[in-house]
Amino acid sequence: MLLARRNQNYNQNWLPSLFNDFMNDDWFTTRTAASVPALNVIENEKNYELEFAVPGLKKEELNLQVDADGVMSISMVHKNEENKEDKKRNYIRREFSYQEFNQSYILPDDADREKISAKVENGVLTIDVPKLPAEKQAQAVQSIAIS
Repeated sequence: MLLARRNQNYNQNWLPSLFNDFMNDDWFTTRTAASVPALNVIENEKNYELEFAVPGLKKEELNLQVDADGVMSISMVHKNEENKEDKKRNYIRREFSYQEFNQSYILPDDADREKISAKVENGVLTIDVPKLPAEKQAQAVQSIAIS
């Protein structure tokens, strides 16, 4: 596998195991799986392309970071609130939802971290991770003397 995943979305892992003895596992699995975006990883000679399904999300709700250790973190926060007022029945209905996702991936050694780009279009977040040229990959290898 070219990209290793480090899961930061803890609430999707501990809740099912905590209630396995008391509730039906299928109910929890179905509920939590909906908040994890589908991911495609495509590799060719020049780059890696990651495609995340993010329907309904705006670019302002997405965050992409790469740290000095080559860990790329993707986070998404979507808040939705709807107010409807019906004066005939004298009540206000308020519906809201909150979705949060945070995932980290260890980039491959041949990834050019300085040239990563991303865009959102038609409900898909596409992240382009160019590969380093072969000569730069060779320079990145360091031999260590064994004493």
